[in-house]
Amino acid sequence: MTGDLEAANIAYRHPELYDQLHADPGHAKAWIVEALIDAHGPAGARTLLDVGCGTGQDLEYLAKRFAVVGVDAQPRLVAYARRVRPGLDLRVGDMRDLRLGRTFDTITCLGFALAYLHTTPELRAAFATFAAHAHPGTLLVLQTPVAPVPPGPPRTARVEVAGRPARVTTSYTWDLRTQTTTLHRRWEFDDGETATDHIQRRVIFPRELELHLNLAGFQLLDVFDDPADRSGTLTGPAAYITARHLGS
Repeated sequence: MTGDLEAANIAYRHPELYDQLHADPGHAKAWIVEALIDAHGPAGARTLLDVGCGTGQDLEYLAKRFAVVGVDAQPRLVAYARRVRPGLDLRVGDMRDLRLGRTFDTITCLGFALAYLHTTPELRAAFATFAAHAHPGTLLVLQTPVAPVPPGPPRTARVEVAGRPARVTTSYTWDLRTQTTTLHRRWEFDDGETATDHIQRRVIFPRELELHLNLAGFQLLDVFDDPADRSGTLTGPAAYITARHLGS
């Protein structure tokens, strides 16, 4: 999976670009995680595992409150994160077979990392990994696509990548049979270089997510796509899912 994703996504080949594309100056995702931990427990939560941590932006904020461990399948991202965020415990690992030999009070999987698993066996393996690092009461917080991105015309924007200005055009396609949304990007750098991305993300519908959670010993607590109205109707395309591990 590591090589395939790196070949399909320029940001995995250039971690500084990944860091820029996922910049979150207000720490919105980390703030949501904190709010969910405060709302659902466990009481006195101290440890947190982030699966699919990318370059560690969310962990850097969460580490102010929790003892954190971050794991990502992309070695370039982890190496970069270790350089720019040296105080974090960051490791290379695959969520399908990760086993750290310990449990955590909270487990997070944000930024659509779960969506890169396209088959049911892969998803079941990931949820088994979550369960292997959970004890009774562990809170699991996921962020993942739950509906396809609404169709629309390609969009073009100007960006600057490591000091190199570029024009990037994005569009989406949807394959119902495989439940995958594909993000198509074309990069046109001012120096003449071009690059293309075709990033496939699996859409996991809410009832499907609930089934995977239940099979892994988790009880669904909360599903929402609008942090300001967690009781509202889901409209997609992405949602936060919170569940508690019931223990064996």
